Amino acid sequence: MKTIKIAIAGLFLLVANATQAQVSINVNIGTPPAWGPAGYAETEYYYLPDIEAYYDVRASQFIYFGGGRWVRTTYLPRQYRNYDLYGGYKVVLNDYHGRAPYEYFDRHRTAYYKGYHGAPQRPYKPRPVYGYNDHHDNHNDYKHHDKHDNHGHNGHHGKH
Repeated sequence: MKTIKIAIAGLFLLVANATQAQVSINVNIGTPPAWGPAGYAETEYYYLPDIEAYYDVRASQFIYFGGGRWVRTTYLPRQYRNYDLYGGYKVVLNDYHGRAPYEYFDRHRTAYYKGYHGAPQRPYKPRPVYGYNDHHDNHNDYKHHDKHDNHGHNGHHGKH
């Protein structure tokens, strides 16, 4: 009886360890941004040649050189606030797995110069169309009111 209890406890610990390992793997892989190139879900970094910056997919941070050092932020610096992340080319860095992709900045800047475009890219998610949903929803509301409100639109007030 004691052997069965020990075997069950061992099996429970084994399953718990396997579950914990699975959870930590899922936590370490970031979700690509909507503007990121489709087909590279396991990638850790993109290099953005047009602005000579990196994007850390796991941390959801941009990495750029500013003020004499490499900076990590959630947003691009002011001078690039109008940069089109959907339209700009993203170099997928599959060969680097550390914390400082800028260690190879000179190599990246030379190989992937400003204006560089490799193979065509599709974004991970479609570009949002601002204003369409608001207009579309209002249009539906207008139709909804037309169906249930027979007066006011044709000059009659419900009496014939």
